[in-house]
Amino acid sequence: MEQRTVLVIDDEQPIVEILKFNLTKEGYSVLEAYDGATGLDLALNKNPDLILLDVMLPRMDGFEVCRKIREKSSVPIIMLTAREEEVDKVLGLELGADDYMTKPFSVRELTARVKANLRRMTIDKTSASGTDANNIIVSGDLVINMERYEVKKRGQVVDITLREFELLKFLAMQPEKIFTRESLLENVWGYEYYGDVRTVDVTVRRLREKIEDDPGMPRYIITKRGVGYYFNKA
Repeated sequence: MEQRTVLVIDDEQPIVEILKFNLTKEGYSVLEAYDGATGLDLALNKNPDLILLDVMLPRMDGFEVCRKIREKSSVPIIMLTAREEEVDKVLGLELGADDYMTKPFSVRELTARVKANLRRMTIDKTSASGTDANNIIVSGDLVINMERYEVKKRGQVVDITLREFELLKFLAMQPEKIFTRESLLENVWGYEYYGDVRTVDVTVRRLREKIEDDPGMPRYIITKRGVGYYFNKA
Protein backbone atom coordinates (compact mmCIF):
# COMPACT_ATOMS: atom_id res chain seq x y z
CA MET A 1 0.00 0.00 0.00
CA GLU A 2 1.24 3.48 -0.86
CA GLN A 3 2.73 5.34 2.08
CA ARG A 4 0.70 8.37 3.16
CA THR A 5 2.37 11.70 3.90
CA VAL A 6 1.41 14.01 6.77
CA LEU A 7 2.63 17.62 6.83
CA VAL A 8 3.10 19.04 10.34
CA ILE A 9 3.17 22.86 10.53
CA ASP A 10 4.00 24.02 14.07
CA ASP A 11 6.63 26.37 15.46
CA GLU A 12 7.14 24.33 18.64
CA GLN A 13 9.92 21.85 17.88
CA PRO A 14 9.14 19.45 20.78
CA ILE A 15 5.57 19.05 19.49
CA VAL A 16 6.76 18.46 15.94
CA GLU A 17 9.25 15.85 17.13
CA ILE A 18 6.63 14.02 19.21
CA LEU A 19 4.15 14.01 16.34
CA LYS A 20 6.79 12.91 13.84
CA PHE A 21 7.90 10.04 16.10
CA ASN A 22 4.37 8.74 16.61
CA LEU A 23 3.21 9.21 13.02
CA THR A 24 6.35 7.55 11.66
CA LYS A 25 5.74 4.64 14.02
CA GLU A 26 2.27 4.32 12.46
CA GLY A 27 3.82 4.07 9.00
CA TYR A 28 3.36 7.63 7.74
CA SER A 29 5.94 9.79 6.02
CA VAL A 30 6.22 13.17 7.78
CA LEU A 31 7.09 16.61 6.39
CA GLU A 32 7.95 19.43 8.83
CA ALA A 33 7.52 23.19 8.74
CA TYR A 34 8.12 25.66 11.56
CA ASP A 35 6.46 28.75 10.08
CA GLY A 36 3.39 29.46 8.03
CA ALA A 37 5.07 30.52 4.80
CA THR A 38 7.23 27.39 4.63
CA GLY A 39 4.26 25.23 5.52
CA LEU A 40 2.15 26.76 2.76
CA ASP A 41 4.91 26.15 0.23
CA LEU A 42 5.20 22.49 1.24
CA ALA A 43 1.42 22.07 1.23
CA LEU A 44 1.09 23.37 -2.32
CA ASN A 45 4.19 21.75 -3.81
CA LYS A 46 4.58 18.42 -1.99
CA ASN A 47 0.88 17.42 -2.06
CA PRO A 48 0.65 15.79 1.39
CA ASP A 49 -2.31 13.52 2.16
CA LEU A 50 -3.15 15.38 5.37
CA ILE A 51 -2.00 18.54 7.19
CA LEU A 52 -1.67 19.20 10.92
CA LEU A 53 -1.73 23.00 11.16
CA ASP A 54 -1.00 25.13 14.22
CA VAL A 55 -2.86 28.45 14.53
CA MET A 56 -0.12 30.59 16.09
CA LEU A 57 2.74 30.62 13.59
CA PRO A 58 5.47 33.10 12.58
CA ARG A 59 5.48 34.72 9.12
CA MET A 60 1.88 33.66 8.41
CA ASP A 61 -0.72 32.48 10.92
CA GLY A 62 -2.56 29.19 10.57
CA PHE A 63 -5.85 30.80 9.55
CA GLU A 64 -4.21 32.48 6.56
CA VAL A 65 -2.35 29.29 5.65
CA CYS A 66 -5.62 27.37 5.76
CA ARG A 67 -7.38 29.95 3.60
CA LYS A 68 -4.65 29.90 0.96
CA ILE A 69 -4.51 26.10 0.90
CA ARG A 70 -8.26 25.92 0.39
CA GLU A 71 -7.95 28.12 -2.68
CA LYS A 72 -5.91 25.35 -4.31
CA SER A 73 -6.56 22.06 -2.53
CA SER A 74 -9.15 20.02 -0.60
CA VAL A 75 -6.51 18.11 1.41
CA PRO A 76 -7.78 17.27 4.94
CA ILE A 77 -6.61 19.87 7.51
CA ILE A 78 -6.63 19.35 11.27
CA MET A 79 -5.94 22.60 13.09
CA LEU A 80 -3.99 22.64 16.37
CA THR A 81 -4.61 25.50 18.76
CA ALA A 82 -3.72 26.50 22.30
CA ARG A 83 -6.65 28.89 22.33
CA GLU A 84 -9.90 28.03 24.08
CA GLU A 85 -12.03 30.73 22.51
CA GLU A 86 -14.93 29.28 20.52
CA VAL A 87 -14.54 31.97 17.85
CA ASP A 88 -11.08 30.67 16.92
CA LYS A 89 -12.37 27.15 16.45
CA VAL A 90 -15.30 28.33 14.36
CA LEU A 91 -13.06 30.58 12.25
CA GLY A 92 -10.81 27.65 11.38
CA LEU A 93 -13.81 25.58 10.31
CA GLU A 94 -15.27 28.49 8.36
CA LEU A 95 -11.99 28.77 6.44
CA GLY A 96 -12.23 25.11 5.46
CA ALA A 97 -10.44 23.11 8.17
CA ASP A 98 -11.87 19.63 8.63
CA ASP A 99 -11.17 19.33 12.33
CA TYR A 100 -9.38 20.96 15.26
CA MET A 101 -7.73 19.89 18.49
CA THR A 102 -6.91 22.09 21.47
CA LYS A 103 -3.50 21.87 23.11
CA PRO A 104 -2.59 20.04 25.22
CA PHE A 105 -3.98 17.04 23.35
CA SER A 106 -3.66 13.29 23.52
CA VAL A 107 -1.25 12.02 20.87
CA ARG A 108 -3.27 8.81 20.73
CA GLU A 109 -6.47 10.73 19.96
CA LEU A 110 -4.73 12.89 17.37
CA THR A 111 -3.31 9.81 15.66
CA ALA A 112 -6.78 8.26 15.65
CA ARG A 113 -8.19 11.35 13.95
CA VAL A 114 -5.43 11.29 11.35
CA LYS A 115 -6.26 7.66 10.60
CA ALA A 116 -9.99 8.39 10.44
CA ASN A 117 -9.57 11.26 7.97
CA LEU A 118 -7.27 9.27 5.71
CA ARG A 119 -9.46 6.17 5.92
CA ARG A 120 -12.52 8.20 5.00
CA MET A 121 -10.75 9.53 1.91
CA THR A 122 -9.79 5.99 0.86
CA ILE A 123 -13.31 4.67 1.35
CA ASP A 124 -14.87 7.51 -0.62
CA LYS A 125 -12.47 7.20 -3.52
CA THR A 126 -13.01 3.43 -3.65
CA SER A 127 -16.78 3.79 -3.56
CA ALA A 128 -16.63 6.35 -6.38
CA SER A 129 -15.25 3.86 -8.90
CA GLY A 130 -18.57 2.47 -10.14
CA THR A 131 -20.65 3.30 -13.18
CA ASP A 132 -22.18 6.66 -14.05
CA ALA A 133 -25.83 5.89 -13.28
CA ASN A 134 -25.08 4.89 -9.71
CA ASN A 135 -22.73 7.80 -9.07
CA ILE A 136 -24.98 10.75 -9.84
CA ILE A 137 -27.73 12.25 -7.70
CA VAL A 138 -30.03 14.85 -9.24
CA SER A 139 -32.21 16.94 -6.96
CA GLY A 140 -33.85 20.14 -8.16
CA ASP A 141 -31.12 22.26 -9.73
CA LEU A 142 -28.33 20.30 -8.01
CA VAL A 143 -26.32 17.52 -9.63
CA ILE A 144 -24.02 15.58 -7.30
CA ASN A 145 -21.43 13.53 -9.18
CA MET A 146 -19.83 11.10 -6.72
CA GLU A 147 -17.30 9.77 -9.21
CA ARG A 148 -15.90 13.21 -9.99
CA TYR A 149 -16.39 14.67 -6.49
CA GLU A 150 -18.30 17.47 -8.15
CA VAL A 151 -21.44 19.45 -7.41
CA LYS A 152 -23.18 21.57 -10.02
CA LYS A 153 -25.94 24.08 -9.49
CA ARG A 154 -27.82 25.10 -12.61
CA GLY A 155 -24.94 23.71 -14.64
CA GLN A 156 -22.25 25.68 -12.81
CA VAL A 157 -19.60 23.89 -10.74
CA VAL A 158 -19.82 24.72 -7.02
CA ASP A 159 -16.53 25.34 -5.20
CA ILE A 160 -16.77 22.77 -2.43
CA THR A 161 -14.32 21.16 -0.01
CA LEU A 162 -13.95 17.40 0.41
CA ARG A 163 -15.63 17.43 3.83
CA GLU A 164 -18.53 19.53 2.56
CA PHE A 165 -18.93 17.12 -0.33
CA GLU A 166 -18.88 14.10 1.98
CA LEU A 167 -21.58 15.61 4.20
CA LEU A 168 -23.78 16.54 1.24
CA LYS A 169 -23.34 13.12 -0.34
CA PHE A 170 -24.14 11.29 2.90
CA LEU A 171 -27.36 13.23 3.43
CA ALA A 172 -28.41 13.16 -0.23
CA MET A 173 -27.99 9.39 -0.46
CA GLN A 174 -30.57 9.01 2.33
CA PRO A 175 -33.10 11.78 1.61
CA GLU A 176 -35.70 12.70 4.22
CA LYS A 177 -33.88 10.68 6.89
CA ILE A 178 -33.02 12.80 9.92
CA PHE A 179 -29.51 12.46 11.37
CA THR A 180 -28.38 13.81 14.71
CA ARG A 181 -25.18 15.85 14.79
CA GLU A 182 -23.47 13.03 16.70
CA SER A 183 -24.49 10.53 14.02
CA LEU A 184 -23.14 12.79 11.27
CA LEU A 185 -19.83 13.16 13.11
CA GLU A 186 -19.53 9.40 13.38
CA ASN A 187 -20.52 8.65 9.79
CA VAL A 188 -19.00 11.57 7.89
CA TRP A 189 -15.99 12.46 10.02
CA GLY A 190 -15.41 8.85 11.03
CA TYR A 191 -15.05 9.26 14.79
CA GLU A 192 -16.73 10.70 17.84
CA TYR A 193 -16.17 14.30 18.87
CA TYR A 194 -16.99 13.74 22.54
CA GLY A 195 -20.07 15.94 22.40
CA ASP A 196 -18.55 18.82 20.40
CA VAL A 197 -21.00 19.18 17.52
CA ARG A 198 -20.21 22.73 16.39
CA THR A 199 -18.22 21.25 13.51
CA VAL A 200 -21.41 19.91 11.90
CA ASP A 201 -23.25 23.21 12.28
CA VAL A 202 -20.43 25.19 10.69
CA THR A 203 -20.06 22.76 7.80
CA VAL A 204 -23.82 22.83 7.17
CA ARG A 205 -23.73 26.63 7.17
CA ARG A 206 -20.88 26.65 4.63
CA LEU A 207 -22.76 24.18 2.44
CA ARG A 208 -25.95 26.21 2.54
CA GLU A 209 -24.08 29.34 1.49
CA LYS A 210 -22.87 27.46 -1.59
CA ILE A 211 -25.88 25.41 -2.71
CA GLU A 212 -28.94 27.29 -1.45
CA ASP A 213 -30.51 30.30 -3.16
CA ASP A 214 -31.39 31.65 0.28
CA PRO A 215 -29.28 30.06 3.07
CA GLY A 216 -31.72 31.48 5.63
CA MET A 217 -34.57 29.55 3.98
CA PRO A 218 -32.83 26.36 2.84
CA ARG A 219 -34.38 24.08 0.25
CA TYR A 220 -32.00 21.13 0.44
CA ILE A 221 -30.37 20.80 3.88
CA ILE A 222 -33.13 21.18 6.43
CA THR A 223 -32.85 21.56 10.19
CA LYS A 224 -35.10 19.44 12.37
CA ARG A 225 -35.13 21.57 15.49
CA GLY A 226 -33.79 19.77 18.53
CA VAL A 227 -32.78 16.71 16.49
CA GLY A 228 -30.43 17.32 13.56
CA TYR A 229 -30.45 17.65 9.77
CA TYR A 230 -31.89 15.95 6.72
CA PHE A 231 -31.74 16.31 2.92
CA ASN A 232 -34.94 17.43 1.26
CA LYS A 233 -35.07 15.78 -2.17
CA ALA A 234 -36.62 18.44 -4.35
